[in-house]
Amino acid sequence: MLLVHLKAQAEKFNVPSLLVTFEPQPREYFAGTQVPPRLTRLREKVTLLKRHGLDRLLLLPFNERTAQTPARWITHDLLHGMLGTRYVIVGDDFRFGRDREGSFAAIQAAGQELGYEVDHLGTYEVGGERVSSTRVREVLAAGDFRLAEELLGHEYFIMGRVVYGRQLGRQLGVPTANIRLQRYKAALEGVYCVSVEGIGDAIYHGIANIGVRPTVDGKEPLLEVHVFDFSGNLYGELLTIRFKKKLRDEQAFDSIETLKAQIDQDIARAKIWFSERNNGR
Repeated sequence: MLLVHLKAQAEKFNVPSLLVTFEPQPREYFAGTQVPPRLTRLREKVTLLKRHGLDRLLLLPFNERTAQTPARWITHDLLHGMLGTRYVIVGDDFRFGRDREGSFAAIQAAGQELGYEVDHLGTYEVGGERVSSTRVREVLAAGDFRLAEELLGHEYFIMGRVVYGRQLGRQLGVPTANIRLQRYKAALEGVYCVSVEGIGDAIYHGIANIGVRPTVDGKEPLLEVHVFDFSGNLYGELLTIRFKKKLRDEQAFDSIETLKAQIDQDIARAKIWFSERNNGR
């Protein structure tokens, strides 16, 4: 919704549309390991912004120096002096600058002084409730991917390159493509039916596990994907994993044999689900 409005205003003023964001996100910088699960990583964010027709993305590093930047530098030096801004739109809970000193009122006053328009996006609701990252996380945790798609405006997905793992899946007869999530926490946990893109032009079905793999003493969240009806080398490939249905929570098993039996059951359930879905049931 914000990007649609931004694009319309860019066309009105005959200027490129531009989005300013930070990496890492300020909340991640301050909260560290206590930060809530991140919904989209930078690569995923850029993919979505391109899809919505954004012309330019300004990515600012967030560090100690950024955290101490006065709000006036942003409104006067960055927006006016460096970017020559004609129009600014911000979210309904927007704060900026050192100690969150900047507010919508502050940026609006600067715009009146310097000659650029300022607007804010009103609260966006779905089903009578405000759409927020917290609500999206709750919906994803509940496995309600239809509602998640409605809230996000797209299917929930994770992108990443396949890396070398411990080869456990191959030893179990269920080879997996491993994707490091590169975040403290994931928005999902458990075993899922997924679609897989990035292997040629085809779209494959499969199952995915997101978690720390307690049975084999894993330490950090990892996305492991078993692709149905495929055999080949995926190392280094950039895959897009779209989540369709949750099968179960991640759990610890007493032995590798018990884990293997459960994985076989998961695969069978997933294949039945995809078959029924394809047949319109």
